[in-house]
Amino acid sequence: MTDELDSIRELADIPAVEVISRAAVMLMSSAAEKLGLADPDPDHSPHRDLDEARRVITALAGLVTASVEYLGPHAGPIREGLQSLQRAFREASAHPDEPGKGPGEKYTGPVY
Repeated sequence: MTDELDSIRELADIPAVEVISRAAVMLMSSAAEKLGLADPDPDHSPHRDLDEARRVITALAGLVTASVEYLGPHAGPIREGLQSLQRAFREASAHPDEPGKGPGEKYTGPVY
């Protein structure tokens, strides 16, 4: 129980911007894995799962859009990472979504 209380206290000491940034980085990493970007040949990655990638990218877009005002200097790099993942998704898709219909684009606007 003491370890659990220590963890809770530690979380209470972490600034919100850091918690949000960590969550964004975790979502970005997950999306990259699900797009196969961690493998030498993403097109043949055993980890590629575009349906799962769509979900994670959309969640990331919602988080970034909802919290951009709090991210300060972190906002730019996180937005750039999101857009890179959105473009990578479009490139990986056999039948790319129309502009504005891709993962997270209802939150971010079209990504080309």
